Amino acid sequence: MFHFLKLIKQLQHPDSKMKALKELDLFAVKNERNRKYMVEAGVPRAMLSFIVNCFKEDCVSGLEEALSALFLIRIPSAEAKLLAKQNDQIIKSLIWVLGCEFNTQVMVKSHAVSALKSIIETASSIVLERLEPKFFEMIVGVLKQCTTRITQRGINSALHVLLDACPWGRNRLMMVESGAVSALIELELGSHEKRTTELILGILFHLCSCADGRVEFLRHKGGIAVVTKRIMRVSPAADDRAVMILSLISKFSATSWVVHEMLEIGTVTM
Repeated sequence: MFHFLKLIKQLQHPDSKMKALKELDLFAVKNERNRKYMVEAGVPRAMLSFIVNCFKEDCVSGLEEALSALFLIRIPSAEAKLLAKQNDQIIKSLIWVLGCEFNTQVMVKSHAVSALKSIIETASSIVLERLEPKFFEMIVGVLKQCTTRITQRGINSALHVLLDACPWGRNRLMMVESGAVSALIELELGSHEKRTTELILGILFHLCSCADGRVEFLRHKGGIAVVTKRIMRVSPAADDRAVMILSLISKFSATSWVVHEMLEIGTVTM
């Protein structure tokens, strides 16, 4: 563990930081024992501090290594809670990373979203209430990239982030405005992964609980169809959310077109 503490100190010096980052990344790749000692030495906190400094200095050098090491050792919940006072800066920094360009684009952005998920799921309600439109624009942007520029695990992490932010009406409105409803439906149309479907339907349920969300849902020609076709085909959790979505549409937006669409697709029968 002493060696990891030494490497953390080297991150403070411009001449040695890249060597230290690469060494930390290699140690993290090697085995679980190393990763355990790295957590105990405070490497997750050091990596997040490094990423925040990169954001402040608008410098991407070393970000790939820092995010890779962070992904491998993970951010323990207890550690994430200790960083509460820095959450705003960490979240802004990780969102900034999503807008940067890298040689290993897919992995870097996937790692950044994974770190963001760890921070958001332990963040206080005060932090979640202060999220900005750009936050949702970037996360929805990740979903639109699909698996061409982000891993499946990265997509699920992004979906977890949105779901954790859903309980606040202000957040739901910003998601709708950022094009989340359409992006989620498009993603589900090409999804064959159970957990992804469950997350998508969970978010759509929250977004369809507001009028603007229902408007966007019905604006997409595949909305009713894709939700209907998931019933009895994925899991009980997916069934529950799909039925609730259709219930909200039926209760608050039952126009003649909606009724006709549901009859044609087989959502309901005469």
